Order: sequence, then structure tokens, then C-alpha cells
Amino acid sequence: MKILYAVQGTGNGHLSRAKEVLPALLNRAQVDVLVSGNQAEVKLEHEIKYNYKGLSFYFGKNGGISFGKTLKNNDPVRVLKEILKVPVTEYDLVINDFEPITAWACKIRGVKCISLSHQAALYTENVPRPNFKDVIGKFIINNYAKTKYRYGFHFKKYNENVYSPIIRNDIRLLKRTKKDHYTVYLPAYSDERIISVLSKIKGVKWKVFSKHTNKYYQKKNVYIKPINSKKFEKSLASCQGILCGAGFETPAEAIFLKKKLLVIPMKNQYEQHFNAKALEELGVPVLKSLKKKQIQKIEDWIQSDSKVSLEFPNETQQIVDHILYDFIQIEDPIHLIES
Repeated sequence: MKILYAVQGTGNGHLSRAKEVLPALLNRAQVDVLVSGNQAEVKLEHEIKYNYKGLSFYFGKNGGISFGKTLKNNDPVRVLKEILKVPVTEYDLVINDFEPITAWACKIRGVKCISLSHQAALYTENVPRPNFKDVIGKFIINNYAKTKYRYGFHFKKYNENVYSPIIRNDIRLLKRTKKDHYTVYLPAYSDERIISVLSKIKGVKWKVFSKHTNKYYQKKNVYIKPINSKKFEKSLASCQGILCGAGFETPAEAIFLKKKLLVIPMKNQYEQHFNAKALEELGVPVLKSLKKKQIQKIEDWIQSDSKVSLEFPNETQQIVDHILYDFIQIEDPIHLIES
């Protein structure tokens, strides 16, 4: 059997998960990889057969998505050409991690496509939802990479088609320590905004990993570092706590590493508000934005030692086998590689 595994490359989370899902797929089938988008720092060791520009969202510097930059860098004609070009009919099955080119190509050509992503979980039964409605945000989540069949990941197993987070092996093997710094990853905010707020909190060492710089520098008690996957992992494992956006992978890794967590959902990013609601129900504090008026809440978090206690077992192969068994409907999924 031949599978096309299509991954969104706009952020690091999808490719981080792919590093674990891909070996599990290769144990069962022949697999080619497609990545669309080019904003991730995480790299796959496996060969990427197809690389498309895709349909990407771009971070701004004020806490949200830059719609101007997003519109400028997404040409509808190019996107349509990529959808018509990608050879999905050459595969028995497409497995899709929130990747729009193959999702729409499969829909147009009637190819079986399975969504295996965090976003696939958001509108399923029992999943916590924000206290407000965002019509555009809902439309994007449901239609950006539209598929008929959905299997999702979330912080808890809210229903039978939702799995706990896949924690990459690089994180599982880290030795947890507790040094004197706090790790910060807020790519939707400028370095200047982060420094202006966090430098007001005295006696705290902030290690900020930034998408907006390519050099290391320090302002007062704030240490700005360019993104580097290995250094970021080490900082996570050794920090006092993690201040980050309300994405999925970084908060999940923080919980796995038993670190206290504070999140700020991005503006105009409805998915992050779903995540923030779920985290809040688990006991994680949530800030509306990064502003000086939030300093007291940040200080309260620093003084607190409250952490979320959840276990995320390594079930990647079982998840892949379950999905393939459901859709290929063979008696023994162990022999998929021979079909």
C-alpha cells in the first residue's frame, strides 16, 4: 500500500508531530511526504518528495496574525495550480495534518483522505470551546484542510476519535531539571513588546526564543535568542516555567515535562482560543494579551507552583494502526507493508 503523508509547514507543531507519526507509518506502508508552507524551524530527517508554498498564515508583531502579510504572500492562482498539480491519485490513501493542498486535491478527485491533526479534534464531541463565536475562525478550521474522516489530538481524550498529544522522542528523552530561568515563546509579539513588559518584573531571568532576530542579545533581565530547536528543548527541560502562546505542541510539551505554564492566545487565531479554554479548564492561567497591565498576573504566576498533572503515554504506533485498520479494513495491520 502506498500512502501520501501531507503536513502543514507553517508552524513547528505539525512537523514535530510528523517526526513521530512518519516512522510509525513507515512500519506499515510505503510512504511519501509532502510539506506545504515554509515557516517552521523543525526539520524532518526523512526525504520530502513534494514541497509546496501552500496557503500559509504569517505572524504579526502585536499578538496576532498579520492579515496584510498573509494576503500578500498567498496567491490564489498559485494555490489552485498546486491543488491541480499534486498527484494524489497515485496513492491508495492520503493522511493529512492540516495541509490544504492535498485536502482539496483529494476532495476534487475523490481520493480517500484522513485528517490526523489537532485541528480535527476541535469541533468534536465534548471538546471545550471558547465563550465567544468567531464565524471566520470556525470557517477556517472547518474548511482550510477539509476532509471527510477526522482523527484528532487534544490535551485530554474527550471522545473515541481524540487522542492525547504525541510527544516527540527528543522531548521524552530530556532530563528535567529546575534552573533559574523562565522560557518564553511568543512569536506573534515583537521583541520590543516582550522586553517592555517582562523587564518590569525584577528578579526573574527570561529566556526568549524569537522569530524576529537572528542574533543573541540582552536587555536588562531579558535574554533574546534566535530560534534553535535543540537549545529551545534544553531550555524547556531546565526552566522554572513556560510563557507561550496557546498553540498545542508547546503547552503539551510543558505539561509532559511537568513545568508550570502560562499562555496567551493569539488574536484572530480561533484555534488558540479553543486551546486556551481547554487549558483553563485544566487549571492553566490564561492572559488576554501581553501588556503592562498584566504584570501583576504574571507575578502571581511566578509565585505560584501550580502545575497540570497529566500523563501522555507513547501510543503513536497504536494510533496509526487503529486508523489504518479502520480505513483499509484488513484483518492484520501488521502486514500492511507487504500489500
